[in-house]
Amino acid sequence: MPATVPKRANAFPRAGPYLRTVMHALSDPLRYEVISALVREPEGTERHCSSFGLPVTKSTRSHHFRILREAGLIRQVDRGNSRMAQLRRADLGDRFPGLVDLIESNPAPLREH
Repeated sequence: MPATVPKRANAFPRAGPYLRTVMHALSDPLRYEVISALVREPEGTERHCSSFGLPVTKSTRSHHFRILREAGLIRQVDRGNSRMAQLRRADLGDRFPGLVDLIESNPAPLREH
């Protein structure tokens, strides 16, 4: 009987429609804006989830970050009583060469305030 592999937090899915999951996560303009902002930051940068200024409620913001995390685009790290988001740049580069460069060369449009 094969051994089961425990599911790690922030781990990439081993099977399934991974590309579709990533594309779905990036299809939302606010989630794309978050990833676009993280791509422009130096590697390893952690940002507080509220620092992106998304015009949504806290629960909706949490939902967006959960979608990004489950798609494998970001890693979330608890820092005291807050949660920081970090782009999984190296993992994305390994899994989808050129994706980060493509996002960087196509930044999210500026949102009207």
